[in-house]
Amino acid sequence: MDDKYYSRIIKVLIFIVDFYIIQVVFTLAKGLHFAEGISDFRYTALFLVFALIWIVAGFINEIYRINKFSVLKSVGKQLISTLFVHITLLLAILYSVQSFQIGVRFFVFTYVSTTVLIVAARITLKLIGKYFEFSGFDQRNVIIIGATRSGKELYNFFISQDYPRYCFKGFFDDSPDTSLVNAKLVKGSINKVPEYCLAENIEEIYYALPLYNQRLIKNLAKFSDDHYIYLRIVPDFGTVVTENHHVFIYNSTPVLTTRNEPLGISINAGLKRVFDIVFSLFIISTVLLVATPVIALLIRLDSKGPIVFKQLRRGKKNKLFECYKFRTMYVNNTPDQQATRNDPRVTRVGKYLRKYNLDELPQFINVLLGNMSVVGPRPHISKQDEYSRLIKKYKVRHFVTPGITGYAQVNGYRGETKEISQMEKRVEYDVMYMENWSFALDLKIICLTVLNIFRGEKAAY
Repeated sequence: MDDKYYSRIIKVLIFIVDFYIIQVVFTLAKGLHFAEGISDFRYTALFLVFALIWIVAGFINEIYRINKFSVLKSVGKQLISTLFVHITLLLAILYSVQSFQIGVRFFVFTYVSTTVLIVAARITLKLIGKYFEFSGFDQRNVIIIGATRSGKELYNFFISQDYPRYCFKGFFDDSPDTSLVNAKLVKGSINKVPEYCLAENIEEIYYALPLYNQRLIKNLAKFSDDHYIYLRIVPDFGTVVTENHHVFIYNSTPVLTTRNEPLGISINAGLKRVFDIVFSLFIISTVLLVATPVIALLIRLDSKGPIVFKQLRRGKKNKLFECYKFRTMYVNNTPDQQATRNDPRVTRVGKYLRKYNLDELPQFINVLLGNMSVVGPRPHISKQDEYSRLIKKYKVRHFVTPGITGYAQVNGYRGETKEISQMEKRVEYDVMYMENWSFALDLKIICLTVLNIFRGEKAAY
């Protein structure tokens, strides 16, 4: 928990530093008269847009996780990718607002200055981290009671930290399992703990044995309190618990889930639903409202049949719902058959609608109705239920609301699935999305989807 807390502080710190650097660069640009002819209001708006796009691009490329990267990688691939995404998005916005004219000198100065200062800030922050690492600041001497599976996992955690806050001194166990831990790491039996703690200035004791020995735990708690040592209890659940399990506390009772379920938490599910409603209303009132008459006319002129195609799909908890799409095929008797490359059923207009994902626009109505989400596993047709017998976690993807776009799709797994391995990878990414959901991940997937739309997807046919 402490390390997650510190990780968040680092992310917030980097975010604040980046925002301040952009503000300084914009102030300098104005002072050097690189922004002549731009009103104060428009200049402020440009600054806010510039900073907001940087934040979005930064989340996409994970530049706020500097503690996980080396200095070179921190200022290399991630920042270059962020700059590329940033320039692309900013130019796209400025192009759509053609009355907003910006000089080349301003662009060159802004991007060069921002890059140099942010690189310098990253290196400085990394060096500060290294200083604290080697100086031993906030480093605690710790021991683990119990050479068990939990004890070993805890040991691995201690020695894997980028900025080691824990100096591991050894295991203590009356019957150590040397198949799990190196015998050299075991310092002695449990009765040696008090003497060792006082001699080595131990600051934290981690108890990683089964909890049935209440007398031992009480004695350790009293010794720890008397000598100002923190006692931490690490229950040994053996092979029952993995890193994917999540612990909730109901009153004082710990409850374990079988996997990490961020969207099983009400506040997360509520946040996602609010975003879905707001975002879908925006798309429906702007893009869909403008595009529908044009697309409808093209579909009608190209072939006979309905404008909107309705198909039963599997949604949350495997319930059927009507999924809406602009019709991209000639009316046929095999609507549940996957589209293939050069599929003769696809119309001329449908080919372009599918390539640029425009056929999916009516699904924002599904989002508004609650049948779908903006981001989530793609809803499959009933015919594909057969995969549930062939792919282990296929049904798991139905724990969440299906989406217009998903983690699998932006990673290249969309369209036709000729081999079961392709569906396995799609399911793997869907489950990965469910277990690692965050609002930032949703924004990243949306941005990548938009970029793919402009590029045109090869697997969209």
